[in-house]
Amino acid sequence: MGRRGIQNSAIDAASPDAGDLACVICSEVSAVLAVMRRNVRWGSRYGSPDEDAGLEHSLIRSLKSLRRQVFSWGYALSPWSSIEPSLYLRPFLDVVCSDETSAPITGVALSSIYKILMLDALDPEAGIGVDAAMHLVVEAVTSCRFEVTDPASEEAVLMKILQVLLAIMRSRASSVLSNQHVCTIVNTCFRVVHQAGTKGELLQRFSRQTMHELIRCIFSRLPDLKAGAGSLSVKPEMGAVDKDQTFGINQEDNANASVGPASTGEEDSHSPVEEAPNGEQIKVEPYGIPCMLEIFHFLCSLLNIDEHIGITRGTNQIAIYEDVPLFALGMINSVIELGGSSINQHQKLLSLIQDELFRNLMQLGLSMSPLILSMVCSIALNLYRQLCTELKLQLEAFFSCVILRVAQSRYGATYHQQEVAMEALVDFCRQRTFMAEMYANFDCDISSSNVFEELANLLSKSAFPVNCPLASTHLLALDGLIAMVKEMSNRIENASLSSEQTTLELEVFSPFWTLKCEDDSDPNQWVRFVNHMKHIKRRLMIVADHFNRDPKKGLEFLKGTHLVPENLDPHSVACFFRYTAGLDKNLVGDYLGNHDEFCVKVLHEFVRTFDFQNLNLDTALRLFLDTFRLPGESQKIQRVLEAFSERYFEQSPEILVDKDAALVLAYSLIMLNTDQHNAQVKKKMTEEDFIRNNRRINGGNDLPREFLSELYHSICRNEIRTIPEQVSGFSEMYHSRWINLIRKSKKMSPYIVCDSRPLLDLQMFTIMSGPTVAAISVVFDNAEHEEILLTCIDGFLTVAKISAHYHLEDALDDLVVSLCKFTTLLDSSFFEEPVTIFADDMKARLALETVFSIANSYGDCIRNGWRNILDCILRLHKLGLLPACITSDAADDSETSLDLVYGKLVPNSLSTSQVQMVTPRKSSGLMGRFTQLLSFDIEDKRLEPDEQQLAAHQRTLQIIEECHIDSIFMESKFLHADSLMQIARALTVAGHPQKVTNSPDDEETAVFCLELLIAITLNNRDRIGLLWQGVYEHIANIVQSTAVPCALVEKAVFGLLRICQRLLPYKENLVDELLRSLQLVLKLDARVADAYCENITQEIARLVKANATHMKSQVGWRTIISLLSITARHPEASEVGFEALLFIMSEGAHISPANYILLIEASRHFAESRVGLTDRSVRAIDLMAESFNCLFCWSRETRDAGEEADKISDGIREMWERLIQALRKICLDQREKVRNHALLSLQKCLVGAEGMCLLPSTWLWAFDQVIFTVLDDLLEIVQNQSPKDYRNMEGTLTHAMKLLSRVFLQLVQELSQQSSFCKLWLGVIERMEKYMKVKVRGRKSEKLQELIPELLKNILLIMKSKGILSERSTTDEDNLWELAWLHINNIAPLLQSELLPVQEMEQLHSGVQADLSSPRLVAEPSVG
Repeated sequence: MGRRGIQNSAIDAASPDAGDLACVICSEVSAVLAVMRRNVRWGSRYGSPDEDAGLEHSLIRSLKSLRRQVFSWGYALSPWSSIEPSLYLRPFLDVVCSDETSAPITGVALSSIYKILMLDALDPEAGIGVDAAMHLVVEAVTSCRFEVTDPASEEAVLMKILQVLLAIMRSRASSVLSNQHVCTIVNTCFRVVHQAGTKGELLQRFSRQTMHELIRCIFSRLPDLKAGAGSLSVKPEMGAVDKDQTFGINQEDNANASVGPASTGEEDSHSPVEEAPNGEQIKVEPYGIPCMLEIFHFLCSLLNIDEHIGITRGTNQIAIYEDVPLFALGMINSVIELGGSSINQHQKLLSLIQDELFRNLMQLGLSMSPLILSMVCSIALNLYRQLCTELKLQLEAFFSCVILRVAQSRYGATYHQQEVAMEALVDFCRQRTFMAEMYANFDCDISSSNVFEELANLLSKSAFPVNCPLASTHLLALDGLIAMVKEMSNRIENASLSSEQTTLELEVFSPFWTLKCEDDSDPNQWVRFVNHMKHIKRRLMIVADHFNRDPKKGLEFLKGTHLVPENLDPHSVACFFRYTAGLDKNLVGDYLGNHDEFCVKVLHEFVRTFDFQNLNLDTALRLFLDTFRLPGESQKIQRVLEAFSERYFEQSPEILVDKDAALVLAYSLIMLNTDQHNAQVKKKMTEEDFIRNNRRINGGNDLPREFLSELYHSICRNEIRTIPEQVSGFSEMYHSRWINLIRKSKKMSPYIVCDSRPLLDLQMFTIMSGPTVAAISVVFDNAEHEEILLTCIDGFLTVAKISAHYHLEDALDDLVVSLCKFTTLLDSSFFEEPVTIFADDMKARLALETVFSIANSYGDCIRNGWRNILDCILRLHKLGLLPACITSDAADDSETSLDLVYGKLVPNSLSTSQVQMVTPRKSSGLMGRFTQLLSFDIEDKRLEPDEQQLAAHQRTLQIIEECHIDSIFMESKFLHADSLMQIARALTVAGHPQKVTNSPDDEETAVFCLELLIAITLNNRDRIGLLWQGVYEHIANIVQSTAVPCALVEKAVFGLLRICQRLLPYKENLVDELLRSLQLVLKLDARVADAYCENITQEIARLVKANATHMKSQVGWRTIISLLSITARHPEASEVGFEALLFIMSEGAHISPANYILLIEASRHFAESRVGLTDRSVRAIDLMAESFNCLFCWSRETRDAGEEADKISDGIREMWERLIQALRKICLDQREKVRNHALLSLQKCLVGAEGMCLLPSTWLWAFDQVIFTVLDDLLEIVQNQSPKDYRNMEGTLTHAMKLLSRVFLQLVQELSQQSSFCKLWLGVIERMEKYMKVKVRGRKSEKLQELIPELLKNILLIMKSKGILSERSTTDEDNLWELAWLHINNIAPLLQSELLPVQEMEQLHSGVQADLSSPRLVAEPSVG
């Protein structure tokens, strides 16, 4: 602010030229003389022509002289710069100082001075004598004297004086004023202010405003002053501000008045220079810091409650007079605003603020006046913004002892006080780094209270309306909370990736009371340090809790925390007692007073933690006893006071000669304290009694009376609290505590300044998130106005953003739970509300929009909250308000064309509309009622919705659409794994089949949940491993608990198939798992399976056709083929199932060793099935026969397989055996075409296997288990079954004989070398013999009679040609040769003679010994 200001608009601010200034002076002289003429005294003297001119009064003479000279100044020979201003100012000043002039004359003279000053003609840089002139003006105006004529003129003169004083400070020449003159100006102005209290209101207001402007004018120079400038002190006798002087205008006996102290002679004029001892003149230094210090000290003294305010001791009711404190607070606030951070450069001024100002602010803060409290809080806010780094402990005390006390009614504060305190706290919360700095500096400091946590809790609790409507304090608390979280939200943008906090653990002992941060300006260091200290503080709180329950166990627990050495030493225990908050002070006192040797050592170490230097004995004793409660036993008191006295005497030996004197005097002070402040003591000790009681205690001598008197009055004024306050509540700031605070502030660690980065926001938000959500929720619940509701919503969203950023899932869950309640969807009475609920209820609408906004934006961090969100979604579903696409997944649009198979609609998980319910239901929901209204008979006019209802419904639908509920599930692939698991779990719980009753609503809900679960599963195919187990178990529960067809089991089955169909191409590692899950279809109840068999088969067919190439293992194929096999006997499903099988087996496209046996069994089922045409069975047999080609190819490839060849060959052999076994079974089919085709296919597979290099043993098994078995079974059928069931068996037997002959002839050479060949041979001819004798339809078959001999003849001829047939002489009765021919003769008696003439038989017999190595038929004992 500039020092020069213009209040009179008629006066130009520019410096006047020579003529102008002369005219002004001349005009002002005329004005003064004119007023003087009007006065009787001056008029008669001035106008008498008879009187000698030499008798003319000096005042008039000087004015006339000035008027004669004024026009000779200002020219080239005598410019204004060469004229001393005192020459043209003195005549006016003489008038002002004269006690003979009346008030009007003095007023005109003051106006003249004011006009000249406002012309700014006094330029200290261009003119001479400006400093002397300014000093004259100050002295004259501050010593103004005039004759009081009437009150009005008196007030006018006082206002003129104030006007001139302000003009002095605003002029350019004010820079030449000394510190003493500035103090004199302020002192004079304050006297006028004080005197104005008995005058008119205008003077009162004008004087206060002028005083305020003077202060602003003076302190506006402060930022320009360098540190240490103006080191001279201001002497009170030279004009320092002295509030103890008589205020106001002095009333003289002669009815004259003056505004300054009485002065005579040369005292009326102060020289602008001082004389040195050698006679040289020393120029007075311009005003600066010294006068500012004196003025500021004066302003602070005006706040002193002990001198200006009546205090009611022992209560919070402080009777206070507002006027003076408010006046002083306003000026102090201006000083802080103008000085700003530059105050930091002036230590003395800063010390005044740290001590005297803040001490008075603490006392005034408890004033019953809301106005004073408001000003105190404003000053505190300014001090925080400008000087927080220098006011660390003062700020802590202000919040703990003022804000936290006044803002709560339980401490006696009125509602208006609470409101003002809350407003101030909200202003603090709006400071960008305030809360972060409170947390870093206090909550993380073991010697400080948890200011941040207490303030946050205060705001949270204050937002709760208790049995009352919302008031301004509730809304202010809400604003404060939201301001805090808003700042945290803003800082998130500045978060770095490396800002994650780690949990700190104490592993080794470190003395916590000595820890200091290496560099408080480096966030990388102080952040870690404060986190470490906060961890220690929490551990200390836990230890304190243990100690308060049991001191002995508490100290044992302390050793395990690494806060003290494992082997406790007295110093560590003493420091634990000294620096740990929350300890029971009664227990601490008992421990310190204990006679145990260790406890005594702890006591002495404890007192050594105190610094009693430069403290009075009573102050030191107060500080000492404030840390514990003095024990009740006299011996314990003795030990404690002895330790105290020893320490005090060690540090303050100035007056006391020994420690015994300190001990006796300490005892005496405690006794005096009890005497003075115990209500039961009626006769109080006097000062004389106290001095007499303490005679000769100082080494046999008396202590100084003044010393004892001071102690006596100190105890009388302020009680020593022998019962210290416990940790509950907020303590008062006593004088001794303030002294201790100032002493601690000099040794305190520096104030940590936070920046715009969220360095501590995670820890802070963790503390306040729960109470904040609860507070916002309560206000939201009780609010009705839109503005308040929107504020709450803003707070909800901000909390959600912060919770998500720091991954605080519990906080976000709590928020979601609260919001879901406000939607009214979870209220059981909701369905009784009108259909316009969302359109008309703003609170419910805002809550609904917010909860889904959070779900879409921050669903990554929602955990248990998904259950509540899902409950809301389910209610909306019941009301019919959800969009149809909510259960869709990303690929639905591209697959809709697959939903039609053979012209039939396939149930799918695409949308709810495709789920066909068993029976229509009557819905009680919103949309259901709408539907009912629209579908009822048109004659019932009362049930038709009107236009208003329709419009409300449309608005509701629009609201739901804007919530983007479908995005939650469509975008679920971006959710965190834990969040995804929770939403899936919520769906399974809500849609559990046990919850499904006979109500259609319950079943529809379960179906909807299943649809959502399937949609989520399909949208998260890349993370199917997380969801699959839960999804499978849910579907399994549905399938296994459902015995009748219904929409739920239908959706479960087809949803499972859909999942498999969608995921198989992408998840090779889960193919077996997915396909194995389809076994659930096999566990369907028969009625359910029959109802959906055709559609299931169609889905299986689609799955196979799309994913056959992805199925590699036997496990997966087993499930698929089992499902296909079941359809073989289903009339409607068999055709689709066979087509799927045909797709797999045709040309061996998808046949593999993994599915070969399964496919063979499935083909056999279709071949044996009587459902459908016989041609399909024949085609199934063909598939089996064609599959032999795959075996043949695999067998050839095996030759190059190396070491695995044998293992692979065994597998191929096993598959071949299963193939021929399956064909063997089909050969017994009742249908002639089927069994004959099966025999031919079997023959093909047997004959073709020769190139597979099967072992002889395998062939022997084939004969024994397949060929011989099928022959025997066919023979049994002919003999035991009705010809009606098995028609034309003769042809089948013929095919069977041909098969036997063909296979035996092909393998006879290879098998003849086996030891069991004779058994095989015998079996062949035995079965031929049986077939020769079999009767078909009561008679032997002519075809067999012709065929069998021919076949046998061919066999014998080939055996003969290969040298296999021979005879060996033996006497064994079971000679195989003979047995063979015995059978042969039974078949064809002439065959032996025809094939073996006598000569050949003899040759053969004689050649047996000659060629033992040739193939022969060896006779062996019969086993049959």
